[in-house]
Amino acid sequence: MSTQILTQVLIIFLLAIVVNIVCSRFKLPVTVGFLLTGVLCGPSVLGFVSDMEVISSAADLGVAMLMFTIGMELSGEVLHRLKRPVFLGGSLQIGLIIAATACVGFFLHNLQAGILWGCLIALSSSAIVLHIFQQKGITATPVGRLTLAILVFQDMLVAPMMLLVPLLAGTMQVTLLSVTLAIVKVTALAAAMYAFARFVLDRLMTAVVKTRSSELLLLTTLCLCLGFATITSALGMSFSLGAFLAGLMLARSRYAMSAVADILPYRDVFLSLFFITVGMMLDLGFVATHLVTILLCVCVYIIGKALLSMPAVLIQGYPLRTAIRTSLSLAQTGEFSFVLAASGVSTGLMSAQSHQMFLAISVLSMMLTPALISAAPALSQKICALFRKNGAEEDKPDTGTELKDHIMIIGFGFTGQQLAKAARQYHLAYNILEMNPETVNSYRNREPISYGDASQPSILDNQGIASARVLAIAISDTMAVRAIIANARKLNPDVTIIARTRFITEIPLLYSLGANNIISEEFEAGVEMFCQVLSSYLLPVQDIESMAAHLRQEEARSVRYSGSSTIGSFMARLPEMGVCAVRLEAHSPFAGKSLKEGRLRNRLGLTIVAVARGEHIEPSPEADFRLQAEDILYVFTSNDKIYTARELLNGRAPDPRHDDGKQEAATADGV
Repeated sequence: MSTQILTQVLIIFLLAIVVNIVCSRFKLPVTVGFLLTGVLCGPSVLGFVSDMEVISSAADLGVAMLMFTIGMELSGEVLHRLKRPVFLGGSLQIGLIIAATACVGFFLHNLQAGILWGCLIALSSSAIVLHIFQQKGITATPVGRLTLAILVFQDMLVAPMMLLVPLLAGTMQVTLLSVTLAIVKVTALAAAMYAFARFVLDRLMTAVVKTRSSELLLLTTLCLCLGFATITSALGMSFSLGAFLAGLMLARSRYAMSAVADILPYRDVFLSLFFITVGMMLDLGFVATHLVTILLCVCVYIIGKALLSMPAVLIQGYPLRTAIRTSLSLAQTGEFSFVLAASGVSTGLMSAQSHQMFLAISVLSMMLTPALISAAPALSQKICALFRKNGAEEDKPDTGTELKDHIMIIGFGFTGQQLAKAARQYHLAYNILEMNPETVNSYRNREPISYGDASQPSILDNQGIASARVLAIAISDTMAVRAIIANARKLNPDVTIIARTRFITEIPLLYSLGANNIISEEFEAGVEMFCQVLSSYLLPVQDIESMAAHLRQEEARSVRYSGSSTIGSFMARLPEMGVCAVRLEAHSPFAGKSLKEGRLRNRLGLTIVAVARGEHIEPSPEADFRLQAEDILYVFTSNDKIYTARELLNGRAPDPRHDDGKQEAATADGV
């Protein structure tokens, strides 16, 4: 029997490899490939699997491991911020859907079935949605956080929904004793988990790590994940909820990253089985017979669920664009809906025909989820633009601004907060646009912060983009960054736009939209690692900085002008130039010397375009202008010198140009 199961699993994985290779040719996500593999393996096509129960149990492990790793990614601060979206957003989303289906059931004289369908529709697939979010790197965006919050609340309600099914069917009676026992179970579980995390977990992980056995660390991690999942399942709650709570506990440990790194390969293998088992549920014969009806029902299902989910986001103060993207991400059936549906069939609340229709709609909605999530940003932009054309203005910021020559900071996470701190220190005017209403409320009395979607031109205009000197985009939402850059460049052709992005591949497009400088997290992490590695070998700091500057220069040339046939291709052949400000220190060899005596251009390749001394600025200083300590020199030079100009001017780096003994003429335009 075990050999037969292993053979079936081997055939499934081999078929999955072939199907995904074909899907990659059509640029279909891996998730769709696994779902199609399940359809082919299922009883309605090839019928490779004879024991679905074993395969389904393995698939449940994948879902549990996914929720475990998601829990480990959440810090205490993030979880605290999610408290309101979890309970307010989650309860409203589920409540509206169940209320709508209950009304339909009431008019059809079957209220119990209407409530059951509401429970089935309200749940969404944590496995599919969070897997796609992790692949796209959008888990930390507002859409990712809101979606995760609602999914967590849905998992919390799986146990009450399972209890509700026999109540609706009249096969179970609620008593004071049963309610009391349920409350006692939940309270005891919470207390036990708190005590374990507080007094046992750190000691256990420390003892395991001291053995220096990676196998023992992996085994301990799996025991924590599956152990708590088994406990919550035994108490009548969601299997994956226990794994999620175990991940939250382990996230506080100093060994969390080592633990999660070991479990990721196993998670991906078991999670692929989950997607395959979902595809196996689809009966192609039934689909072919009722194809038109099923397609219409899928359209109504997705649109209806998305519309009913949107208020859960809008009520928290988020803009329409975020609400549309979040609701489309949730517009599929959840993995636990299949368990509820089976319970509904066994208790007589759902007929066999209705069950087949539900399975067909569910599997198709899951298959469409990757496409819906990918299309959601562009679709939300079009819908918002349509509302504006009809005279409806959304996302108005809280206050206007009269600032001039200021910095506009988009996003007030860690990066935005550091920018604001630096602006305050140097007395630079700035204002902030943030799309998280909770962040806005917490900083409203301390910072010049406003609520609003910066991708909307009206909001940028209201916040003074026309008079801003710098626009600093400190958010990681790719589509929003693109829209902000394009709209800001139209509203102010002269503003300096500095943006961040996760991946190097995004840089050329952002430059083409009008950005002046792009900070790539992927590239900067590579440069910093390169510098740290060379530092470990005790190489001279000047050499490391020079090589880092060369890397940045080459990267800027390659991504900004590659393939360009416009003026950019001509600029690519010129040296990359720029201006930087350097404070002249007291020990500098140039302090007390005139520009003529210092011969900065000849010796260092630097040109002084202005000097600031106290409140006075001397533009284009003459050759006999004498430098003093504490002067701020505005230096024009090539980019590779910009990063080392401070060391050159203050005598901490050797002259890059060697004197051949000839005294060159130093004129005003030769310094």
